[in-house]
Amino acid sequence: MAVTLKEVAMRAGVSRSAVSRTFTEGASVSPQTRAKVEAAAAELGYAPNALASSLTTGRTKLIGLIANNFHNPLILEVFDLFTRGLQARGLRPLLVNLSGATDPAASVQMLRQYSVDGVIVASSTLPSSFAQTFKAAHLPVVHAFGRHALSPQVHVVGIDNVACGRMAAEALMARGYRRLAFLGGPEAATSTIDRAAGFVAAAQGRAGVTLSLSYAADYTFDAGRAEMQRLLGQGAGPAEAYFCGDDLLAVGALSAIEEAGLRVPEDIGLIGLNDMEMSRWQNIGLTTIRQPVAEMIEAAIELVVALIETPDLPPEARLFPCRVIERRTLRAL
Repeated sequence: MAVTLKEVAMRAGVSRSAVSRTFTEGASVSPQTRAKVEAAAAELGYAPNALASSLTTGRTKLIGLIANNFHNPLILEVFDLFTRGLQARGLRPLLVNLSGATDPAASVQMLRQYSVDGVIVASSTLPSSFAQTFKAAHLPVVHAFGRHALSPQVHVVGIDNVACGRMAAEALMARGYRRLAFLGGPEAATSTIDRAAGFVAAAQGRAGVTLSLSYAADYTFDAGRAEMQRLLGQGAGPAEAYFCGDDLLAVGALSAIEEAGLRVPEDIGLIGLNDMEMSRWQNIGLTTIRQPVAEMIEAAIELVVALIETPDLPPEARLFPCRVIERRTLRAL
C-alpha cells in the first residue's frame, strides 16, 4: 500500500495541511516543519501524488511536446534532449504525434483534455498555423525549429534557413563546383522553401554557375534515395554537387550514387544540413551544416517556462548560428 499524507503527518508530528504545504511549490512552511516532514517522508518512502497536487496548484506540470516526422532519426536526439531538459525542471513531457495531421483545432482539444501547462511544437515542417492556434487557445506555446520571422506571431526558436541555403551554395562554389543542385524535402515545407531560396539567391547570376532544383517526398532516407535515383536516370546527367536540405536525404542520395557505381566526392559532391549522429559515422562522413540542436532545445524550454509564469510576454524569435562541418563528401578547399 502507498504511504499516505496522513501517515507522514503522524510520523512528523504535524498537521496534514503542513505536509501538503511542504510539498506544494511556493507554499509557506517554516524551515523546522519542512525538515521534520521531509525526514518523515524519507523514512516512510512517501512521494507526493502529482495528480492530487495539480488540483491544489492548478498546474499539471505537463508540457505537450508536438512532433510529426518520426521517420527521421534526429527526432530521437530531439526527444532525448527535450524530455531530459523538462524533467530536470520538474516538468513532465506529454508526447503528441501529429504525423499527417491537418487540423490544428483537433490538436488543441486533445491537449486541453490533459490540461497541459504549455506546448512546444518541435517541427520544421508543421505549418505555423498549429502554433498560432495553440496561442489563440491561450496555451503558452513555443515553436522550436520554426520559421524565422521579423515579427513572429508566437515564440520561435530556430535557425535562419535562408542563410543556411546561402552558406551551402558558397561552400560548393568555393570548392570549384559549377553545376549545382538543390535536393530538398517536401516542396511545401517552409524549411525547404527557405533553404532553396537562400541557395538560389547565392548562386544565381554567378559566372559559369548553373542551378537545378528537385524535391523529395519527405525528409527520409528512402525519399532521398528515390529522388537521387530519378536524377541519375535523367538524360542530362547529374549535377556536380548537391545541397541536400537534410542529412537523411543526403545519406539516401549517397546510397543511390554509390549503387550507380559513382564516387563521392570524386564524381558528385554532397552537403547536408543538421549534423545528425549518423552523419558522423565513419562509413558516411557527411559534410554538413550543423544546427546547434542542444542549445536550441534549451532555449525553447526556457521560453515555455517563462511563458507559463508570464503569459503576456511579447513573441520573439531566437535564432542560432550554423556552420559548415567538414568531412569527406565534398572536395577539399
